[in-house]
Amino acid sequence: MTNAQKWVAAFLVLFIVLFILSRNALKEEINVNDIEFYEPETQNPTTANTSEMDGLALLENIGCTSCHGGDLKGTRMAPSLYIAKEHFDRSELINYLRNPADYSNDPRFDMYQDKYKGIVMPSYSNIDVKKLGKIADYLLMLQE
Repeated sequence: MTNAQKWVAAFLVLFIVLFILSRNALKEEINVNDIEFYEPETQNPTTANTSEMDGLALLENIGCTSCHGGDLKGTRMAPSLYIAKEHFDRSELINYLRNPADYSNDPRFDMYQDKYKGIVMPSYSNIDVKKLGKIADYLLMLQE
């Protein structure tokens, strides 16, 4: 074995040792009791109004109002969001927001594709599920 091969082998061994040490140092135990889960805030009317504003603020922040309209009743670009409760429960709506393409086989969406040509509902898989939960709660409580 040449000197160059010895040096490469030494660096490779050092790299493997450092990699194993870093992996062991990064391992942390996760206690399920420490994780906060989002619960809809509907029992207390004061917190329900705050939650409602948070949902609307999130909708405006991610740009839903640019297609669905400031009042969320639909535009020439996208349908009304007031009908969400007719088609989704909370978990289905969150899943839809995370990946609308999964629902492309639904006949209702074929109608939307004909009506809103060239417009595609974006995926919000990059948004925290807690925030999507707040948005879903807000959309499901909208009343005409």
